[in-house]
Amino acid sequence: MASSPQLGRTVPDFTLAGGALDGDTFERRDYTLSAARGRAVVLAFYPGDNTAVCTKQLCSYSSGMETFEGLDAEVWGISPQDVDSHESFARAHSLRMPLLADTGREIARTYGVAAPGIGVRRAVFLIDAEGVLRWKHVALLGATFQSLDTLAGHLSGIQSA
Repeated sequence: MASSPQLGRTVPDFTLAGGALDGDTFERRDYTLSAARGRAVVLAFYPGDNTAVCTKQLCSYSSGMETFEGLDAEVWGISPQDVDSHESFARAHSLRMPLLADTGREIARTYGVAAPGIGVRRAVFLIDAEGVLRWKHVALLGATFQSLDTLAGHLSGIQSA
């Protein structure tokens, strides 16, 4: 497994295809991390669409979007499924954040979260408005996820630093 980005350092940039629900429309476009500068970004790597823990995790984050927005943060979900799968997943669960398709797992490898067998480890990276990694959690097994409250607490710390 490649090493993960280091705290206090600028994270690797990337562009991935993805989409997000906007009302009844699933808006497809490319997402470039450096284009999000000026706001904090929560990168939530997850193993798969429509799996029990991933669904619970992303539904939790989606229902807490006002909390993230209040902290001037965006949330991007990243998994190896394609954009069609992400659209189906977002529609089935009314997910309100962009879901990005890392089908070749290149970004998962760059961020040190590619894993044999499961494809991608459940991981969260909190990136400040300047593109610097401020907090991360990479799960060994991925049976649980970092809560909205945990992420909000860390994001609040980033804002006040």
